[in-house]
Amino acid sequence: MANMLLEFFYAVIGVIMALAGIESIRDKSNPTRYGTGAFWIILAIVFTFGDLLPAVISGIFVVMIGLLALFKQVRLGTIKAVDTDRASEFAKKLGGRIFIPSIVLAVVSILIASYTDLGGQVAIGIGAVVSLLSAMILTKAPFKMVYHDSQRMVRTLGTAGILPQLLATLGAVFTAAGVGELTSKMISHVIPAGNHLVGVIVYCCAMAIFTMIMGNAFAAFAVITAAIGVPFIIAQGGNPAVVAALGMTSGYCGTLMTPMAANFNSLPVALMKMDDNLGVIKQQAPVAIILLICHIVLMYVLAF
Repeated sequence: MANMLLEFFYAVIGVIMALAGIESIRDKSNPTRYGTGAFWIILAIVFTFGDLLPAVISGIFVVMIGLLALFKQVRLGTIKAVDTDRASEFAKKLGGRIFIPSIVLAVVSILIASYTDLGGQVAIGIGAVVSLLSAMILTKAPFKMVYHDSQRMVRTLGTAGILPQLLATLGAVFTAAGVGELTSKMISHVIPAGNHLVGVIVYCCAMAIFTMIMGNAFAAFAVITAAIGVPFIIAQGGNPAVVAALGMTSGYCGTLMTPMAANFNSLPVALMKMDDNLGVIKQQAPVAIILLICHIVLMYVLAF
């Protein structure tokens, strides 16, 4: 049941991407409209028919969208702007109720993930559908508006929208390639045996730095914990639960400081049309460094 629902949600995402591709091709003001449309339609095929496609075909499609992006054939084009007057009118009319769809998304997702066997991904999908329906009821928005806003959002995100998927794949590749073992061998010549403080500092900092490179703390966690966390902290008497929990969130400190974490740091820049591409990171970096230091102290105190 969970797998069927997950495939359904992936197919829905694929349909939305296909609509973005069709609208991109219809945008005659875009000099690369066919390349942009091809990018989204190819990606839609991968999302919609992923399990049915041979791995080689999926790989070819990924290379194709990569080449389209490399040769700058994917551009935003002209997108109908949001009616600011109508948006302001709705905001004033709704007041605090404007946050109801966001709260519904969070609550429904948590309840389904906590009290069913469907899993977190399916829970988020169901939560998103319920949240969308609540937003449509709340604002009395027609389906046409949902259509236009959905494809507008996808096109606005551009190529940065697929970076999280690619980075997650990169993490799996790094793990399979034995990067963790190689890192462990390199670190063993640097960290003094039995020095808990140095081990904690290296582990937390490595989690943050590797996350900055990967753009994904989950991918970094598997590699760095196997390479540093287990042999140099847990094997030395560190509490596994404390090390794992604080190790993961140490990676999140790196997430706040890297453009590779597109869904956190690049997408807001695109959505809010910020002039400074690193504006979000510059605001977050001081807080991230302070948090990383706090993680080091907490892990050293609580894990031993």
